[in-house]
Amino acid sequence: MNKPLNNYAFIDGQNLNLGIHHLGWNLDFKKFRIYLQEKYQVGIAYYFIGYIAGNSDLYRSLQMAGYILVFKPTLVLGDGTVKGNCDAELVLQAMIDLNTYDKAVVVTGDGDFYCLVKHLRKIDKFKILLAPNRARCSHLLNIAAENQISFMNDLKPKLEYKKAP
Repeated sequence: MNKPLNNYAFIDGQNLNLGIHHLGWNLDFKKFRIYLQEKYQVGIAYYFIGYIAGNSDLYRSLQMAGYILVFKPTLVLGDGTVKGNCDAELVLQAMIDLNTYDKAVVVTGDGDFYCLVKHLRKIDKFKILLAPNRARCSHLLNIAAENQISFMNDLKPKLEYKKAP
């Protein structure tokens, strides 16, 4: 008998993307969405990302893979750096939906989410922390998640994007 898909994923898009790229591979977002569904019974997967007008193809492909995108406007700094930190949006959405999901799967390695993970564990709403890269995962998250943490370092064979020949 299949478990109901009533867990929600809250994905820090920039942290996920940068963490995987530092491992030297590209994530297949469609495979990752299926992985979240099958491994963690994720029915809803929020993907938090800064909005850049020229990335409409990326946004469309993420939506087609089954993610609900939550955008934050970006700013271009004087040095050309694009800034679009979505941390507050992720935490707010996790709290807005708190009574809707069974457990939360938080995908990030950013220590700014320490308080969210700690609180979700305290109220028994936390499933697991998926950190994209063990070497770049905040020590604070290791503390908050305790034994409910998994690293994506070894998922390359299962989740790597490979261009069709």
